[in-house]
Amino acid sequence: MGIELSEIVQPRRAADDPVSTEAVTKRYGTRAAVDGVSLRVTGGQVFGLLGPNGAGKTTLLRMLLGLVRPTTGKVAVFGEPPPRTLARVGALIEGPGMYPYLSGRDNLRVLARQAGAPVAKVDEVLDRVGLSARARDRTREYSLGMKQRLGVAASLLKNPDLLVLDEPTNGLDPQGVLDMRDLVRRLGEDGHTVLLSSHLLAEVEEVCDRVAVLARGRIVREGTVGELRGRGVVVVHAEPVGRALALAAEPLGERVKATAGRLEAEIEDHEIPGLVALLTGHDIDVFGVRRRESSLEEVFLTLTNEGDDHDQR
Repeated sequence: MGIELSEIVQPRRAADDPVSTEAVTKRYGTRAAVDGVSLRVTGGQVFGLLGPNGAGKTTLLRMLLGLVRPTTGKVAVFGEPPPRTLARVGALIEGPGMYPYLSGRDNLRVLARQAGAPVAKVDEVLDRVGLSARARDRTREYSLGMKQRLGVAASLLKNPDLLVLDEPTNGLDPQGVLDMRDLVRRLGEDGHTVLLSSHLLAEVEEVCDRVAVLARGRIVREGTVGELRGRGVVVVHAEPVGRALALAAEPLGERVKATAGRLEAEIEDHEIPGLVALLTGHDIDVFGVRRRESSLEEVFLTLTNEGDDHDQR
């Protein structure tokens, strides 16, 4: 029996991706808020846009939602230019707008009717964001964290395939931050694709599968948190350090230096035994060897060169 053409597994296409941009730019006069950004977010990821305030994160998200038109380049959501596929997208951009005199539940009922979502979905999403116990309270009585969670609940009414969250922990107290991070993590575990913007390092480090670092409207690095950090350096506690540096510099050159009385070498794990053998073979005392990873903060500050240009939005 022959194989039907429809049975052949087709390769993954860009159209399958929740988000893709190609050299997209948004200019306001002579200023580029977003400058040549090419981005791809695959299904099921929690993807972080990390950058200082004014890096262009919100402008990029607005283009993905069809709220702002790009000056040049292409934007696609599930393979189509926005807003064609917005029925599959839920979003929270710059805080939720709610009627303060209505309860949380009634606010969501209004939004459900506007979005064409079943009103029966309201109690389900309230439970998902942990607001069932306060559903009858007027939203003017809600804390900022509760309002943010209600905004996420609103974005879930259509059971979207893609969630776009712009700085969801902005202004929250420590407990509110923890609650929101836990919520985003659970949304990712439930199979939603989440595109999250933030200027908080801990936020993307704890909840994101992949991160793009933006600075001055451009993506300057993309990868997992581990990839962004890199391999770090190997720190060798050796004495006398001067002789140790002279010996290590012969095979390693500029990959080794002496800092604070220790050697720091940019080497792979398989090179460590050879370095230790070289030092001990020349009567250098080696007291300890460890790998020190670069912190995400160090990488972030290096990549964004924070302070050069903070006027973009």
